[in-house]
Amino acid sequence: MPNITQIHVNGAIRNINADPDRSLLSVLRDDLELTSCSYGCGEGQCGACTVLIDGTPRRSCVMPVKTVGEREILTVEGLEKNGRLHAVQQAFLEEEAFQCGYCTPGMIIAGVGLLMKNPNPTRDEILRFMNGNICRCGTYPRILAAIDKAAKVLREGRS
Repeated sequence: MPNITQIHVNGAIRNINADPDRSLLSVLRDDLELTSCSYGCGEGQCGACTVLIDGTPRRSCVMPVKTVGEREILTVEGLEKNGRLHAVQQAFLEEEAFQCGYCTPGMIIAGVGLLMKNPNPTRDEILRFMNGNICRCGTYPRILAAIDKAAKVLREGRS
């Protein structure tokens, strides 16, 4: 199979030259220098590498770049618009929903994915959706509060 030469990331077509079996995570980090996606477990279980693909959270460490095709990939780097953070990013800051920050990009992207599909989630729905995104520092209560806060901001149109 020929190398993959383009992917659609953060609203732009990006030129690459990647073996089709390389992980999307590797291409994003090493070729495009989009380092918000972190290598955690390498097995798609921890969520540190989460990106949105056509609005759905996916684990980029186990996704070969050949499976992306022309679908839209969104990373944390693509959330800020015109100098303004996305509501979920802002809420993570305000709620201090991180300590070491390693899991934070994956958590933020997963939270954005949830709010795209369900703009008014209950606490239990947030818990269920975020299940599988692991925070070694244990800031789960603040992460839940941040996503809940962002949902309210987005519903009120303040972002």
